[in-house]
Amino acid sequence: MSAIAGIYHLNKEPITIEHSNSIMKSLEKYPADDIQTWIKDNIFLGCHGQWVTPESIGEKLPYYDSKRKLAITSDAIIDNRDELFERLQVHKKHKKNMSDSELILLSYHKWGEDCPKYLIGDFSFMIWDEIKHQLFGARDPAGYRTLYYYKNQARFAFCTTIEPLLTLPYINKQLNEKWLAEFLAIAGMTDTLDSRTTPYSTIEQVPPFHSITINTLEMKLTRYGSYSTGEKIQFKSDEEYVEAFQDVFQKAVTCRLRTNRNVGSLLSGGLDSGSVVGFAAKALKENHKSLHTFSYIPPSDFEDFTPNHLMPDERPFIKKTVQHVGGIIDHYYDFTGKNSYSEIDDFLEVMEMPYKFVENSFWLKGMFEKAKEKDVGVLLNGDRGNFTISWGSPLHFYATLLKKIKWFSLFKELDLYRTNAGGARLGRIPLLARIGFPFLNQILEKGSSVKPLGLINPEFAERTGIYQKLKDYGLNESGWFATTNIYEHRRILFEEIFPWNSGNTLNTKLSLRHSIWKRDPSNDLRVARYCLAIPENQYVQNGFGRSLIRRATDKILPDEVRLNQKIRGVQGADWLHRMTPCWDKFIGEVKQLSTDDTALQFINGQVINTALTKAKGGAQQVYSMSDYSLLMRSLIVYRFIKNFT
Repeated sequence: MSAIAGIYHLNKEPITIEHSNSIMKSLEKYPADDIQTWIKDNIFLGCHGQWVTPESIGEKLPYYDSKRKLAITSDAIIDNRDELFERLQVHKKHKKNMSDSELILLSYHKWGEDCPKYLIGDFSFMIWDEIKHQLFGARDPAGYRTLYYYKNQARFAFCTTIEPLLTLPYINKQLNEKWLAEFLAIAGMTDTLDSRTTPYSTIEQVPPFHSITINTLEMKLTRYGSYSTGEKIQFKSDEEYVEAFQDVFQKAVTCRLRTNRNVGSLLSGGLDSGSVVGFAAKALKENHKSLHTFSYIPPSDFEDFTPNHLMPDERPFIKKTVQHVGGIIDHYYDFTGKNSYSEIDDFLEVMEMPYKFVENSFWLKGMFEKAKEKDVGVLLNGDRGNFTISWGSPLHFYATLLKKIKWFSLFKELDLYRTNAGGARLGRIPLLARIGFPFLNQILEKGSSVKPLGLINPEFAERTGIYQKLKDYGLNESGWFATTNIYEHRRILFEEIFPWNSGNTLNTKLSLRHSIWKRDPSNDLRVARYCLAIPENQYVQNGFGRSLIRRATDKILPDEVRLNQKIRGVQGADWLHRMTPCWDKFIGEVKQLSTDDTALQFINGQVINTALTKAKGGAQQVYSMSDYSLLMRSLIVYRFIKNFT
């Protein structure tokens, strides 16, 4: 794992030492095991190296292959090493110590600009091809590693983070209003629709699943693949689907355990993180190693106000998982004294841009800090599991049975679902009808719906044409999917690029700060492609949603967790409670925002004032906290904008 940087003068002017030094100097705020540079004429490559895998220890990076006339700097962990060794015919004696960067370089030498198609893992890299006189690089499918760049007619510069690029005298710091419009208009966690843009108008980024080629004639971005291959998998029995899943998921987990330090995993009381932990602990036991788990819990003075089917403190389920799986050293943290408001400035420094995950920000960052204390090199998670390993909504699947008039299957499933989840069997038919036939919602809600007020200033929205752009991407004016079809949501997630950037930007930058690589086997390319290729009835069976992962973790997870369909964990329900000590300060800053003409050019003052009226009464602990979230998001944008004025 590394922070990488480089400069390429397309006009063939030599690289100045002042420019290369300034970009590397800016990276010194991150820890490093080694710092190296490579300069030749009009090309400079740098690496702020962090040794996370055994093969990276003492690695020479940037690395120049004099035989092939290629130089590389990379921020990468490659997971399909054995497959690449075979394809590239690497001699047995070289396999053990060959770095991931050398593997990427050999892949480029064999396949050229198609090489990213053969790589599985988390990566961003740049290769200088001395023969072709061009730079070539790529970013992994999910964008788990960032790669920013600047280009004009004479110069190209790139870096893992944004700030080092802004130290170059020819790059101006300018606010990108189009990016900001998208950020403010989108109600969900997605930050922007155009994955190439950043909040800085002079700096762009290589989108996930893209490669970049730069030479004196052109710069081109190329999408090199997709999650869905269009293939469908058909087995003869349910057992075969489970066995094939267990095989591909175990490989995805095991290859992510490769580190010279301890292995950790985030653990809640649910199926996704529990499955990752179960498969990881199994593999580590074979090597007589333990798995460190890190779990978030509310502070001791938090009073649970949530409905009975929600669980803010998931320790009862977490401890059952820990005891059943074995081989685990479990850690629990409530991060007393930390809250979403107190962490804004530090989070903006880490992210280098506004962010939306306000409810969970303080503990997401806190987990990296605690994992660092335990000498963890790799921190596992199951963030994308809802769309891959644990996909499967019973009610939406039953709605498809209703539409297809499969009455026998529908009533059988509803009867079993009642047993597993509670409630009346036939009482769910009206809900299924509304899910299966969306036009009913329009009829039933006609005249009663209220158009939501967005966080974006209406004049700013009109000037940037953001609502038309949302429509073009299949989103409505609230910045959410126009369709209510969850299968369409899933398709968009895996076929489009824009949903991936925000969360994975956080992972990259927290990783750099703490020398810990956060890794998600639930979104491994092989796992995702398997999960997208199997029939929908593998995800809903016998009254259970998320059926595939429940069956695949039989004996791996305790039944209390594996078969639970009545209680759902909810992290961050205590975020307003935590802000009580600084509430007056929080409200005071919002009042400043509400009268700041510069900020109100972009932010909807009416929405702020309406939410502020409610918030003046104090932090009302209700499960729906949208008004408070809007105020927090607006403050984050407010502080970010102030950096430009």
